[in-house]
Amino acid sequence: MGTRKKLKGTLVTGVIGEDTHSIGIRILDRTLTEAGFKVVSLGIQVTQEEFVDAAVETNADAILVSSLNGHAPIACLGLRDKCIETGLTDILLYLGGMLLMRDKSWEEVEKMFKDMGFNRIYPPSVLPPQVIKDLETDLEV
Repeated sequence: MGTRKKLKGTLVTGVIGEDTHSIGIRILDRTLTEAGFKVVSLGIQVTQEEFVDAAVETNADAILVSSLNGHAPIACLGLRDKCIETGLTDILLYLGGMLLMRDKSWEEVEKMFKDMGFNRIYPPSVLPPQVIKDLETDLEV
């Protein structure tokens, strides 16, 4: 009998809103799984409600949202409130992708999403090992 690897946590991942970009989230899903996390992948065009429902159903530790089409400021607004309404008061919210808006600096973009309740926000240049490191730190695993 082989030894079973202890899971580091359960993560819900997906691409929010009408966004159909899937390559980045698929790479992230695979690397997170290989790093020892249970990944519940929702795919593309995921609504806020689908993220929250999946997190409740799986008792997830974090929701990782991807957005590459530039609509994250609209698509992500209110996600933290929906989490709180369903009892997910301590769930981690991570957001990454093409989040820069032409008239804003990265610092302004990051602050905007932190004000929306996201714990960590990543620019497109961040690679999966950094996300894994941050998850391990935040989940204390």
